[in-house]
Amino acid sequence: MEALEWERPKACADGASCPEVAVSADTVYLRSSLQPDAVAQLTTAEWRDLLSAIRNGEFDV
Repeated sequence: MEALEWERPKACADGASCPEVAVSADTVYLRSSLQPDAVAQLTTAEWRDLLSAIRNGEFDV
């Protein structure tokens, strides 16, 4: 895997349990700061679909 620049949400900058995202030319990588070795990979289209679903409340309980 290429060297990635991981980013956290601003609201989570000092937290110990945060989602982290890194973006390359054609892949978006996701991980938890609690398990940084467990990395999920999404295409940019999958990432857009995930963000859209979150914004539309599809995962609200």
